[in-house]
Amino acid sequence: MKREYDFSKGIRGKFYRPKVRLRLPVYLDADVFKFVLEFAKRKNIDPEKVVNKLLRRNKEILQSL
Repeated sequence: MKREYDFSKGIRGKFYRPKVRLRLPVYLDADVFKFVLEFAKRKNIDPEKVVNKLLRRNKEILQSL
């Protein structure tokens, strides 16, 4: 790593996009991943929908406490 970097030609906020929503990756443990894939395959639906449904259900349970 250099001692100093020259940012004199840099542009502040060049890549800033206020309305952009990030889609962050979620890493599942191997056993959960396998379960979700098998369940999605049996039901013929997208694994992402399975995970979202599980998370929504858990969210509802936690909010009711």
